[in-house]
Amino acid sequence: MSEKLIRVDMSDQSVQVVDLPEDWQLLGGRALSARILLEECDPACDPLGPENVLVFAPGALAGTAAPTSGRISVGAKSPLTGGIKEANSGGNPGQHLAKLGYRALIVTGQPADPAKRYGIEVDTPGARVVERGDLAGLGNYPACAKLAEHYPESASFISCGPAGEQRLSGASVATTDQDNRYPARHAARGGLGAVMGAKGLKFVAIDPGRSRARTPADPKPFGAAVKRFSKHYMESDKPFATGTSTIVPAANGMHTFPHKNFSEGQSPHAAELDGARIIDSFEERGGGMHNCLTGCIVRCSNVVHDSAGEYKTSGLEFETLTLLGSNIDMKSWEQVAELDRLCDDAGLDTIETGAAIGVLMDAGRMQFGDFEGVQDLFEELRKASELGRAIGNGAAAVAALVGHGRVPVAKGQSLPAWDPRILRGAGVTYASSAMGADHTAGMPGAYGLDDAATAQQSREEQMRMAVIDSSGFCMFAKPSMDDVREFYGAFFGCEVSRDDIARYGWQALCDEWEFNRRAGFTAEHDVLPRLVCEEPIGPTQAVFDICAEAIASVKQWQAPSEKFYSKRGAA
Repeated sequence: MSEKLIRVDMSDQSVQVVDLPEDWQLLGGRALSARILLEECDPACDPLGPENVLVFAPGALAGTAAPTSGRISVGAKSPLTGGIKEANSGGNPGQHLAKLGYRALIVTGQPADPAKRYGIEVDTPGARVVERGDLAGLGNYPACAKLAEHYPESASFISCGPAGEQRLSGASVATTDQDNRYPARHAARGGLGAVMGAKGLKFVAIDPGRSRARTPADPKPFGAAVKRFSKHYMESDKPFATGTSTIVPAANGMHTFPHKNFSEGQSPHAAELDGARIIDSFEERGGGMHNCLTGCIVRCSNVVHDSAGEYKTSGLEFETLTLLGSNIDMKSWEQVAELDRLCDDAGLDTIETGAAIGVLMDAGRMQFGDFEGVQDLFEELRKASELGRAIGNGAAAVAALVGHGRVPVAKGQSLPAWDPRILRGAGVTYASSAMGADHTAGMPGAYGLDDAATAQQSREEQMRMAVIDSSGFCMFAKPSMDDVREFYGAFFGCEVSRDDIARYGWQALCDEWEFNRRAGFTAEHDVLPRLVCEEPIGPTQAVFDICAEAIASVKQWQAPSEKFYSKRGAA
C-alpha cells in the first residue's frame, strides 16, 4: 500500500488524500515537517493567518514494531519566534495516523468565520472535516471527554485548548495517551496551539480501527533489530524509569535549577520539588508510572494523584517542576502539579508560562512564591484580560507589558531549565538552533571544552536530535545513530550508511535554517539574553561567554565523530 498525505484546506473545509512523493519516502516527523514548510509555506507569512501551514507528521518509524517509536511532530511558522518550529509529543495519535497509512496531515487556510470550530476525523474510510461548535472554549480535559463519548475507544485525539483558541503565542497542542484518559502530552513549545486555533481547528480524532502495524520491507532483519534494541534497553540501567522529575537534586546540585527568574541556580525548596516525592506518593495515593504511547518500553510518564487519591495530572516533568516551580519560588511538587493541570487544560507550554510568570514577579508585580496569586492568573487568562493575554503570550510579552529588562528568552522563546551559564554547549544550541531556546533541539553536556569544541558538540547533538525527532523514537529509549540507520534500512529496504544518516540529520537542520533565513533571521538573532551573559551564577561565577564565531561555526558542515554514531542515550 502506498503511503499518503492528507491535505485539508480550512478555508472551505475541503480534504484531499494524495500519494507521498517518492523522494520523501525516508522523511518523517521533524525532517518531513521541515521539508513541507520550506517548500509550501511562505516564511514571511503571518503565523496566525491563512498562509501558514500546520503539519502533523508521525515519525518515519511510527506505527511499526520498533519500540517507543510513535512520537508525532507538529510544525508551522511559530507565532512566538517568527521562525520555523517543530514540537513533538508522545501519546497515540502518531501511532494511529501511521497505522492508517498517513505520513502527514497538512492543514492550510482559515475559516471565513473565526468563531466557528471544526474537527478533522481520520479513520479507515478516509478523512473529513466536521463542525463542532459545542466544543468552543472548552479546556482540553472536558473537550476530550466529550470526544471520547462520540468516537470509539480505539480513537486518539489531538486537541487545542482555550489558549490556542485565543491565539496566544504560548499555546500548546495536546495529545491523548495510549489509554485516551488524559490529554496531558503536549507538543508544547513555540505556540503551535495558536496556529491550530487560528485555523479554527479544535481537534483531530484518529481511529485506526483494526489497522495493523506497518510492514517492513525486510521483516527478518527488522524483527532482529527490534529484539536486539529492546534487549539492550531492558538490560540497561533504565535512567528514566522514574521519569524526568527525579532529576531535580542533580540539577539543583549543578546550579542549573533556575530560581526566581534565573537569578539563582538553586532552590531552597528543592527537596520538596524533587520528583522522588511523587514516586513516594504512589503507595498511599495511587497513580504510578505508565507509558504514554503504545509500544513504549521506557515508561517514564508519571500519573499523579492528589491527597484524596483523585487524578490530578500526568507527565509532570522536570522542566515543569523547574519553570512552574523553582523559577517562581513554589514550595512543593503538589503546588506545581496543580499549576501543571491548569496549563494542560488551558493548552499552555509550562516552560513559557513559568518564565512569563517569573518575569512578572521579578518586575515586582507579584510576590515570588504567591501560589494563590498564580492560580488567579489563570482566571485572567480565561477572561482574556490584558495581563492574562500577556502571560499566555510568553515571557517577552510580559516583559514588554511591564517594562522589565531581565527576560530569559532566545529568538523570543523562553530558556528551559538547563542554564547555559552552566551548560555552555546547551547555550550554543539555544543560540544557533532555528528553534530558539529549546533543550530538545540538542543539549550537549560540554564541560571544560574550548569554544570550538563546544560548538562541535552542539552541532553533533543538534544533528542527532534531528534524526531522532524524524524517526519517531523517543530520546529516552536511547537510540544510537547506528540503531536508527539499521531500522531505516530494514524497514524501507535500502542501504543506509553512516554518512547517509548524518546527512539526513544535517539536511533537516539546513531546511530549518533556510526557512528562518527567508523569514529574515540573521547572525544577529543567534544570541542569548543579557542576563546569562552578564550575571554570574554558582560557585564558579559562570556566565555564558562562547564567542560569536564559534556559534556561527555550528552551521558549517563537519563530518561527525565516532561518538555521534555509537552514542546511546540523551545528553
